[in-house]
Amino acid sequence: MADRSTKKSLERFKYEVADELGVPLSNGYNGDLTAKQNGSIGGYMVKKMIEAQERQMAGKGENIQ
Repeated sequence: MADRSTKKSLERFKYEVADELGVPLSNGYNGDLTAKQNGSIGGYMVKKMIEAQERQMAGKGENIQ
């Protein structure tokens, strides 16, 4: 299970992504959002995390000789 700092980081990231996508995500209940809106947040988060991991892996690979 993730620790508190990881959970807080992901929570902040979720709100940043929602803001970037123009999805009106608020603290607490968000039942007024559509599945499409919620899915776009989660999907974009995964895309960004994969891109970050690929960049990190590519950077490590450059040091191997």
